[in-house]
Amino acid sequence: MISKALKQARDFETEYLPYAESEQPRFHVTGGIGWINDPNGFSSYKGEYHLFFQYYPYETKWGPMHWGHVKTTDFIRWEKLPAAMAPDQPYDKDGCFSGSAIELPDGKQMLIYTGVRAVRQHDGRMENVQTQCVAIGDGQDYVKYEGNPILSAKDLPEGGDPVDFRDPKVWKEGDVYYLVAGNRCSDGSGTILLYESTDCFHWTYNGILSACHNQYGRMWECPDFFPLDGKHVLLVSPQEMNAIGLEFHPGNGTVCLIGSYNRSKFHLDRENVQAIDYGLDFYAPQTLETADGRRIMIAWMQNWETSGCRNEQLRFMGQMTVPRELHVKNGRLYQNPVRELEAYRGTKISYRNVLVCGETTLAGIGGRVMDLTVTVRPSSRENIYQRFRMNVAKDGQWFTSIRYKPSVGTIRVDRTHSGFPHDIVSVREFPVSQNRETGELKLRILMDRYSMELFVNDGEYAASFVLYTPESADAVSFETSGVVMLDVEKYDLVFDEK
Repeated sequence: MISKALKQARDFETEYLPYAESEQPRFHVTGGIGWINDPNGFSSYKGEYHLFFQYYPYETKWGPMHWGHVKTTDFIRWEKLPAAMAPDQPYDKDGCFSGSAIELPDGKQMLIYTGVRAVRQHDGRMENVQTQCVAIGDGQDYVKYEGNPILSAKDLPEGGDPVDFRDPKVWKEGDVYYLVAGNRCSDGSGTILLYESTDCFHWTYNGILSACHNQYGRMWECPDFFPLDGKHVLLVSPQEMNAIGLEFHPGNGTVCLIGSYNRSKFHLDRENVQAIDYGLDFYAPQTLETADGRRIMIAWMQNWETSGCRNEQLRFMGQMTVPRELHVKNGRLYQNPVRELEAYRGTKISYRNVLVCGETTLAGIGGRVMDLTVTVRPSSRENIYQRFRMNVAKDGQWFTSIRYKPSVGTIRVDRTHSGFPHDIVSVREFPVSQNRETGELKLRILMDRYSMELFVNDGEYAASFVLYTPESADAVSFETSGVVMLDVEKYDLVFDEK
């Protein structure tokens, strides 16, 4: 029997989702209606891939957190399922916050999440006490465990804060389950705590996997920890970041820590620290491992600082990135769109060795649902250009620009003219590398109605951006200061025939 709160959410979806179906992106996950943020429970279950997400169906703004639910077999086409959880118990009455999912030996699927309840403190302030809870189900309907919460303040190390204790990510190695969760420690900054269990219900604290020490932001949210290409990778989403050069921007950010896992000390020995995504809209990534061994990541394609700026014509707010395949190369995290997207490629238009000086367009190169790759290189070793810029989602009024300056090795993306109705942060600049021998730079751009995702040099850098430009703005132009040689390859992405 489902609770009154969950039934209400499901009834709301049934009644109002059909009105919003025509507004959806073609291959990016949304809640269909209402608000979404962090991806949750990104996992494999009975031969399909499930994704849950922070969800408030009733308005296009954050509210008491439910869990929305979709599933897929190819990471591109997603089936909407009924809302999975609602805040309906004393321990989660103020929100079912982020978490993960795993298939149990008995064939059931376990959701493990942060339950939130507001508690009045001795000084009269209200604080959200956070505990870790579970629900068990069959891939659609879930029952919350009668022994919840399974982790609470008593399970924290000395100095741990029960107000900031959230976002459990669970996995299994052999017969042992492991879990990482974010916490705030006595110095006021984030730590990632590691626990283990033999049954997923009773957990033992192992130690601190990694700590912030006020170096990269403050509280660390949404941890994910996994082996990849001979290294171990820890993904975290810090709050209250300070800018560090062009690598990290202020506010809510994302950090990738790559290193070696010291199992005897339950500690990650860092070898490299980098941003995960260099765009304006990327937070709270979560990964899974596919049956063929790939590590796939998805994230919330939005940011908290600008999340109050909504397209009032749309009945949904928030979407996910395209799922991305991850690798570690040369000590860095690489990411590219899942290869399954290529099955949806339609008409191909390509150009080779196009000489560009000034501004130009190319016949057939444009669109708002497309997969576009542009390779830029100097026309000769002697003719080094000063600047290359391309504009997408363009018409006489609107455009989003991608500018590259080889002399300083930076890309600057500017969405000032991308349809936002308020004065918000619209520019992001980040360093990239070019081929030392050829001076070549490779840009892959995915467009899907309300978004642009940029992948540089076969995934060495990625940058995600939400756009609100009218869909009629669909032109692409190229502009140079100096002379460049371009290769261009564009595919329409087609979904109706599948």
